[in-house]
Amino acid sequence: MGYTGRLSDLDTLVPVNDCSESDSKERLARCMTPDPRQSLALRHHQQQETTLMTTNTLDHTSSIDAPSEHSAHGLSGDAQAVWEKDKDHFIHPFTDFSTFHEQGCDIISDSDGIYVSDIEGNRFIDGIAGLWCVNVGHGRKEIGDAMAEQATRMAYFSTFNNLTNIPAAELSAKLASLAPAHLNHVFYTCGGSTANDVAIRLVHYYYNRIGKPQKKKIISRKNAYHGTTYMAATLTGIESNNWMFDTLDSHVSYLSEANCYRRPKGMSEADYCDQLVNEFENRIETLGADNIAAFIMEPIMGAGGVLVAPEGYHTRMQALCRQHDILLIVDEVVTAFGRLGHFFSSEKVFGLSPDIITCAKGLSSGYVPLGATLISDSLYEVLGTPQGKGGVLSTGFTYSGHPVSCAAALKNIEIMEREALCENIQRVGPYLEAQLKTLKHHATVGDVRGSNFMMCLENVADKTTGELLPLEARVGDRVAAEAQKRGLIIRPVGHLNIISPPLIWDEAVIDQVVAILDASFSAVTESLTQDGYL
Repeated sequence: MGYTGRLSDLDTLVPVNDCSESDSKERLARCMTPDPRQSLALRHHQQQETTLMTTNTLDHTSSIDAPSEHSAHGLSGDAQAVWEKDKDHFIHPFTDFSTFHEQGCDIISDSDGIYVSDIEGNRFIDGIAGLWCVNVGHGRKEIGDAMAEQATRMAYFSTFNNLTNIPAAELSAKLASLAPAHLNHVFYTCGGSTANDVAIRLVHYYYNRIGKPQKKKIISRKNAYHGTTYMAATLTGIESNNWMFDTLDSHVSYLSEANCYRRPKGMSEADYCDQLVNEFENRIETLGADNIAAFIMEPIMGAGGVLVAPEGYHTRMQALCRQHDILLIVDEVVTAFGRLGHFFSSEKVFGLSPDIITCAKGLSSGYVPLGATLISDSLYEVLGTPQGKGGVLSTGFTYSGHPVSCAAALKNIEIMEREALCENIQRVGPYLEAQLKTLKHHATVGDVRGSNFMMCLENVADKTTGELLPLEARVGDRVAAEAQKRGLIIRPVGHLNIISPPLIWDEAVIDQVVAILDASFSAVTESLTQDGYL
């Protein structure tokens, strides 16, 4: 029997061996055959089982103890105590309080390579890299050792008022060497939201300094995700994210997202691109270029649905920014550090030359909180000039350039370069894309989109019209729960399922994952039909 966890209200255990039935037989047979190619994921963990499907997906019989030894929630004594402490005291990000008070949370207690384990010992493939971020995989002793060494040498000292530390200085130079050539200056934060907040604060400061204080408006996009701090939440265009929360609406104007799957019926991608660019041009005319400070964009929109813009979109939007003295901020919190096959994707993938790049997540592979705002030479020329005698750049954080965080990031980048993880994504990423697209034969899979290791499956009621299932069907949750039963964690976002794995996956792991998903979608189609949704 496999373990469902509490990803949704679908908490009935089903035999893991179900994943070998129906359309999954042939794929599972391939998964059970040793792959002659050397596996990057398995090479990194040779002491572990050589075939994930055998241990994690086809033989989970020992993972659930006798019911008499468990609480009403299926947890043993110690695990139950942790579960109750968490439920009673920890306010989680994006808590679903419609289920939390009763179901609480899954407790992930251990991790190794491409796997995570819950507190009861059930082991899963991590299909979301923690949350877009554990790029080098879990359990890297090298990173832990680098953090420990720095913590015992000098865990913390202020970086205010012309003080610094060695890791922060070294990492700044390293990031400058990896980024587009004109981005040579780094402001550190504790994560992606604060990196974007800093970007806007510095942009407004910049225009104040050059005598254009009226340039305050920021152009963002519907369904963009830029974080949840006050300014970043305002930049975020996912409407449901801000229900009942206040935002700084007077500062931000939203363009349409670039959603090729949902473009007007019969419209070509080229014409759709024209429509999006024309919308930006019209918005500039409406607001007045003299009032617009910056346009912020994710190269591929992440939490808003892994939306890939039509060809030519990025460079044409940049051209309008240049034409109208609008700064370009590229939010690479998700796309940087290998997810698209490069340390930074702005220039090498999308042909962009941003004024600012923000990053976090893969910067430290999630081993410790860290974000960064990379600033162009031209902006720094203004920011780095004193306002007057004794004038300081009066913004920052206690933990800006934290030495332990920067030490972790340096080791993370060293691992990525030594193991050629960006090159691995360039080779394996297209394979993941192709294999996921084989799932489009399922009745509910309307679209499979993304790039390399940043992918999304959109679930629909009708593949011809793109009509969605009703919210109460909880289709994304159903798919995630079925996958979890079979030993894979993916992310449900409404009617979507997002896959953003560690960069150490290879073809063998991808085959195993797609086999699990194949079986999971079959089970979901059956349950939706039984419940009258299909």
